[in-house]
Amino acid sequence: MRRLIIFLSSSISGIFYSATFEEPLDWKKTYVICGNHTSNLDVSAINTILKNNICFMGKEELLNNYVLGYFFKTIDVTVNRESKMSSFRAFKTAAERIKNGVSVVIFPEATIPKDYPPELHSFKNGPFRLAIEMKVPILPISSLDTWKVLWDTGKEYGSRPGICNIFVHKPIETAHLTLEDADALRDEVFEIIKNKLQTT
Repeated sequence: MRRLIIFLSSSISGIFYSATFEEPLDWKKTYVICGNHTSNLDVSAINTILKNNICFMGKEELLNNYVLGYFFKTIDVTVNRESKMSSFRAFKTAAERIKNGVSVVIFPEATIPKDYPPELHSFKNGPFRLAIEMKVPILPISSLDTWKVLWDTGKEYGSRPGICNIFVHKPIETAHLTLEDADALRDEVFEIIKNKLQTT
């Protein structure tokens, strides 16, 4: 249902999504999906290009979003990032989703940075600890230019028709890692996305 709503609303707005995959993905696998975050369109883009069952972890404010709010009240996971208890509950819920075969999308910057043009900001550890604990691969995603079509929520610069280009990197296995490796995994994913953004 969400993919249909996104397709219809994006098509009416003249917004389309194009994906390049570093290698073919096994859609039967469950992933923790991590990407840079520059636009509300990142949610639409990831929904459109990925074929497996996914949910998003996002801030509580998205409950009030006209389009996204319904899904964050039903299938997605909300978190109050100022509350440690809320974060704990959110990651516990995310772990349950993964156990049920649902891939979880988490933007490790934890917010849309206010730089324009956007710059990549430091990553939080949460998604990488989750992937290691659940022994599922990390799937890095580079959102290359969604911000040019719609930066942040669009309130400041508006939106325009265009194509949003997404690069899906090859998965990183975590089955052999321990929680002591979370920082190194976080830094590895950060560098993968940073290098792609710098060379595009």
